[in-house]
Amino acid sequence: MKKLLILSIFSVSLISCDALKILATEAATDVLSAPSSAEAAGGLKDALKQGFGNGVNVLSAAGGFNKNSAIRILLPTDAQKIADKLRSIGMGSQVDNVINKLNEGAEAAVLTAKPIFMDAVTNMSFTDAMGILTGGKGAATTYLKQNTTSALSSAFKPKIQESLDKVGFTSNWADLVNIYNRNPLIANKLNPDLNGYVTEKTLSALFNKVEEEENLIRENPAKRVTDLMAKAFKYADTQKKP
Repeated sequence: MKKLLILSIFSVSLISCDALKILATEAATDVLSAPSSAEAAGGLKDALKQGFGNGVNVLSAAGGFNKNSAIRILLPTDAQKIADKLRSIGMGSQVDNVINKLNEGAEAAVLTAKPIFMDAVTNMSFTDAMGILTGGKGAATTYLKQNTTSALSSAFKPKIQESLDKVGFTSNWADLVNIYNRNPLIANKLNPDLNGYVTEKTLSALFNKVEEEENLIRENPAKRVTDLMAKAFKYADTQKKP
């Protein structure tokens, strides 16, 4: 009887040891290691492709700017004085046509963003990738702003110019503004560079949309649709400051 009791205790001990080993193994498995440089870069590349791809697709669609009151580009505040004057003499439809063309130009310009974004992602270093992964909301968008704004601005302007030229507006606008500015009674002069104004508005709308998409990926694991994205951002989740 005593031997049987000892054997039983010994058996239980072995089972307990085995159970502890299993638990220890599972616990070790649950400890998430940092992704390799290739995994971090790959996960970010997937996320950025998804984020700016979705953003570009939304904004470049017909009506992407024109039908969205939150980002629809209107004339500059100062230029509204001239627009109001034109409306007062029965040229309201021409003013509306110009505003429509501003926004169509923005929609066309956004399409040029994808290869520029891709180039920035391709040239991303491991240090950049890890910094972006653990940088929190908007970190990837900030990286893109720093590395693509100049190239995007150069790419956008011809598209916007082309749209403005379709209504014969650019030269007429510049002439009108210059005449307006020559009036000695006008203290606040207007900027005749409407293209630059529209480019700035377009860039702002694009980066806001990309940041919105980026933050969805950071906040919602269901948005991480590739294995690399899932691993990279799961690791990023563990690095969040409380």
